[in-house]
Amino acid sequence: MHVERIRNRNGVITTLVRQSYRDDGKVRKRTVANITHLPEEIQLSIARQLKGETQLPASAFEVVGSRGHGHVQAVVETMRRLDFDRILGPGKGRQREFVKALVAARILEPASKLATASALDNSTLAETFGVQGTTEDALYEAMDWLVERQPAIEKRLAKRHLEPCGLVLYDLTSSYVEGTECPLATRGYSRDGKPHKLQVNFGIITDEVGRPVAVDVYEGRTADPATVKDQLQKVRSAFGLEQVVFVGDRGMLAQTVIDDFRDYEGFEWITALKSGSLRKLRAEGDLQLGLFDERNIFEFTSDLYPEERLVACRNPALAKRRAAKRREMLEATTDELQKVQQAVEDGRLFDGGKIGVRVGRVINKYKMAKHFKLDISDGRLAFEIDDESVREESSLDGLYVIRTSVPADTIDRDDVVRCYKRLTKVERDFRSMKASGLEVRPIFHRTEPRVRAHIFLCMLAQYVQWHMRHAWRELLFAEESDATDTRDPVAPARPSPAVKKKKARKKTEDGLPVHNFKGLLRKLATITKNVCRMPSGETFEQTTRADALQTRALEILKAL
Repeated sequence: MHVERIRNRNGVITTLVRQSYRDDGKVRKRTVANITHLPEEIQLSIARQLKGETQLPASAFEVVGSRGHGHVQAVVETMRRLDFDRILGPGKGRQREFVKALVAARILEPASKLATASALDNSTLAETFGVQGTTEDALYEAMDWLVERQPAIEKRLAKRHLEPCGLVLYDLTSSYVEGTECPLATRGYSRDGKPHKLQVNFGIITDEVGRPVAVDVYEGRTADPATVKDQLQKVRSAFGLEQVVFVGDRGMLAQTVIDDFRDYEGFEWITALKSGSLRKLRAEGDLQLGLFDERNIFEFTSDLYPEERLVACRNPALAKRRAAKRREMLEATTDELQKVQQAVEDGRLFDGGKIGVRVGRVINKYKMAKHFKLDISDGRLAFEIDDESVREESSLDGLYVIRTSVPADTIDRDDVVRCYKRLTKVERDFRSMKASGLEVRPIFHRTEPRVRAHIFLCMLAQYVQWHMRHAWRELLFAEESDATDTRDPVAPARPSPAVKKKKARKKTEDGLPVHNFKGLLRKLATITKNVCRMPSGETFEQTTRADALQTRALEILKAL
């Protein structure tokens, strides 16, 4: 006898106990009992008993330990598929296992090294890499081991992902440092809104789809353009690439940097012009805004930029946002100036020099000084908005110009714009590393090698996480295909109908629930390894059975 489930035409499932027998040489079945009305656990118990399996009452054992396992399994499987051991390079010793555990921990539960050391045994992570009962000092030794091998590891990543004549994306960001001991930490521009903190800068090289390949750390006061020459040297000498297209933002590839490209034959570049350069082009008559009446993109040349291609683009959505922001800043500045004006009229502020200092703070707060006319003297403050200045600036709203040395027969006009926009992939990596993802900040390390090791560790974690996100796109609130090579290069990116449908239903086409990346990891973490103890004192391990979503997520990673 056996238990059989039958679905009728209305989709209702009936559970039957059936017996097989032979009639004239043919196998037939007879129904012994209908157990549909019984609870599911009893139905399963009957099925197991009919199969001859031993049944134990729930009181026959107790769960004495439970550790999260599914999320660890996902990260470890990804690292195995990426051949992470080969990326780290040859060599034996526990430091390799500690480094892999640190990378995995940075993805699963980013924390300080002290907190990481105490938390490794809370999941199966320590057991997986054989680093149970580790200490903070052991993790620091692993970081020292890693930073010594950084050049070789980056070279292997570059060989795997950077192609001759392909794109190399580069961008720089900063992170704040706690304490004052680190020699790399200096006063500098804070991109985290922490100007009172010491800063370090770090720049990441990625391939054309945003996979991180290399990272360099600089003092917090280092200007963006000053870091580019190091990257050019690294790409040519360390990575052995003779021909690439280097893509950097408008603040990165300044004219002095572009002049350095002459020393790197075979290296081309793509960047954008700053707003001041746009005004010069318009004044010279090279940038004719009337051409935007018929199209949103056109290519032109200028004597100001000989032997270069210029591609002008106008995005109406961007123009609208910039106009709204300017209006808000003008209103906020006007409100602040009126407060100073009232103080002057009330006699609380009289000296012209002091009035000028107060006004300077106000108009520079929102960078609106160029749009105001001021009249300041002892006991007097008058101001008005310079309408002509506002009109002149607003005429360039939504306008940007891509500047490149790449010949037209190598990359056409539209693809030049698409290549520049790929920098958003690097910016997305920065956001993931610094905030909700890997939490590179704040940095607590005091020595330069440890700071470099910490940031390199975060980059390696981002490398693994990139592949996980890419593989899991069908289960995340993300596009499942990259349409950047075919869509309008100027128009703002819009979600596809497929992803709109997925976000509205919050389910995949197969009916599985959709998550964000961290949410999916938390879901997988509910797959636990449980230690069960029998009345005799013997113990055994039992892993939680995965549901449909968890099974699909792990299957996807196994197919990487």
